[in-house]
Amino acid sequence: MKKGLSTVFLLFYSFFIYSQEVNNSSLQSDPSAERFPVFSNCENLQSTELKNCFYNKVLDFIFQNFEVPENLKQANYQGNVKVLFEVDSNGSFKVIYTDAVDENLIKETKRVFARFPKIKASTYNGKPTYSKYTITIAIPLKSPEQLESEALVRAEVIKNDTKQLTELDSIVYKKFRSPEFESHLNVPFSHSYYSQFDASLNKVGSNNHTASKPYTYVEVSKYYDLKTVNEKLKKNTSGWWSRKLWNESTVEIQGEGYWFTLNPILDLGVGAATHSAVSRTYINTRGLNFRGGLGKDINFTATVFESQGRFADYFNRYAESIKPAGGDPAIIPGMGIAKRFKTDGYDFPLAEANLTFAANKYIDLQLGYGRNFIGDGYRSLLESDGASPYPYVKINTNFWKIKYTNTYMWLKDVRPAATLERTYSTKFMANHYLSWNVSNRFNIGLFESVVWTNTNDRGFDMSFVNPIIFYRSVEFASSARTGNALLGLTYKYKVNNQINAYGQFLLDEFSLGEVKKRDNSWKNKFGYQLGVKYYNAFKVDNLVLQLEYNHVRPYVYSHSNPITNYAHNNQSIGHQWGGNFKEFLAIARYHKGRYYGDAKFTIGTRGLDFDTVADSYNYGGNIYKDYDENRPFDSGVKVGQGNKTAVFIADIQGGYLINPSTNLKLFGSYIYRSFDPKMNTATTFNQSTNWLTLGIRSDVFNWYLDY
Repeated sequence: MKKGLSTVFLLFYSFFIYSQEVNNSSLQSDPSAERFPVFSNCENLQSTELKNCFYNKVLDFIFQNFEVPENLKQANYQGNVKVLFEVDSNGSFKVIYTDAVDENLIKETKRVFARFPKIKASTYNGKPTYSKYTITIAIPLKSPEQLESEALVRAEVIKNDTKQLTELDSIVYKKFRSPEFESHLNVPFSHSYYSQFDASLNKVGSNNHTASKPYTYVEVSKYYDLKTVNEKLKKNTSGWWSRKLWNESTVEIQGEGYWFTLNPILDLGVGAATHSAVSRTYINTRGLNFRGGLGKDINFTATVFESQGRFADYFNRYAESIKPAGGDPAIIPGMGIAKRFKTDGYDFPLAEANLTFAANKYIDLQLGYGRNFIGDGYRSLLESDGASPYPYVKINTNFWKIKYTNTYMWLKDVRPAATLERTYSTKFMANHYLSWNVSNRFNIGLFESVVWTNTNDRGFDMSFVNPIIFYRSVEFASSARTGNALLGLTYKYKVNNQINAYGQFLLDEFSLGEVKKRDNSWKNKFGYQLGVKYYNAFKVDNLVLQLEYNHVRPYVYSHSNPITNYAHNNQSIGHQWGGNFKEFLAIARYHKGRYYGDAKFTIGTRGLDFDTVADSYNYGGNIYKDYDENRPFDSGVKVGQGNKTAVFIADIQGGYLINPSTNLKLFGSYIYRSFDPKMNTATTFNQSTNWLTLGIRSDVFNWYLDY
């Protein structure tokens, strides 16, 4: 019996080389194991015998039915026909791709495979599924007897010739089982997407840490089975094109200890906005995302975007107000420096990447180019993802009831005042965030950050690299003017599994003496956040309601030397509005199956500068101004001072999830924005905007349009 199986195996490989996406090495006695397709004559076989029977039947059928085209016979053609085919969930054979030098060979291959009888499909967990194979058919065809004889001779040659290698032929591919859901890969951070599993991660008694984002799939999978949820969302379809559209990644490869996926990334939309200098708005983003894993401990992702766009007038004006030195017209918030596209649009490429190494169960190391976020709210006062991507190194340490995150970042100041010889200035940021689950319900977090620049050619100052040092002490030891240190506090209290209260407190600068005077000194630079979330609100499954209040005093995030402010690429690393504001947010998110809807309402007050000849004071909203220069007063400083502006924004979006594996969505959005300053100036004036957009988008990062 053993000799017979070996002969069949050699006979099969002499005729064609195959690779399959399903791993059938486990015994078929396990009902949850994968099972090969079954020909009628193989019904009572199991495990290896069933596999060999399948191969032998395929070989027999092709040999009996394949007709080499007459023109090739007369030319004594010798060569190969490469075929990628599948046995679908109904047991039908389908050719996906054929590679041959002659069109007649391709037609003949398709004809033969169309004649294959319907068989029992592969099964996984007892359910029919599709399976793929690649074969190479050798021309001219030979009888099974000839093949067996040649296979034995070839085996003997291989045995005696140690120089001949068959490594490529021995590579085995498994059926792709979505290994990313158990990986250390970052889950793309989108508020809408994260809301789907936020309730599961915030149950009373869970020992996780939800403020430090993005999460890894390993962190989420402990509390929410993303893999099972995605499987339930999949449509019952077996065709290659329909599977790729509705269910799967475009390219999926899984082998022994490794996996890869490749997907197109799209953000395509058209719209119209009132009070706009252009008649239509649009976004045209095309990109590629490549991600994968090597072993259990190394995961990586890389995304390259190419984008052109034109937005509502208020957004275009803000993008142009933060333009860099060098002549480029704008910086698109959250994206990066933009060049002019045609006469009224922008061209803004973008790239993001992350490499994660899980050193052990306690520590993972990340090297990336992207954005980070600290907090449980929609906004973060400590570290937000509203700025352009930047290079960073992150160390996550997780043990007992503690998660400790250290992030080191390389940032840019792109203002003309900081640009020398057409080179933007580099500055550095180091953050510590310690999250502690004090009890089953209460979490507290301690945050500290320092920003410094390349003063005296100090470069990346190793004084700030120590992962447990207090930055404020180091800042003063180095000289208070060489660094900008901030301190922060976060908290979360789980009232029950449905209601969580959360908040933040940011301390940029503080004078106890001034506090005792109770005169609202400008030196007391702080901000705070108060919020509450209500999961499965009013007993409606998957409905999340959220209320949030943010209050940031004037001059927060700014510094005596603007280059060391809390910003990157002319955008705040903290709250996107900078300093001198207060806002109230009401958010509702709902999803059912593939349908979803989000609504967000913002009511805010901002204190902006007049920037006129009559009034050029720094009222504390622009974080790129030196807070020591041109202050209108030192006491009596309040939020909203300066050109007090009322802001109201309604942002409503709904749509349909096309593909859960890539988070590709068909969406429609409507934004109403009212901007009403106390006094109209050249750059700040009363305006109401209605902005409607329809499109298709891969929801893999947050678009912040609420400026």
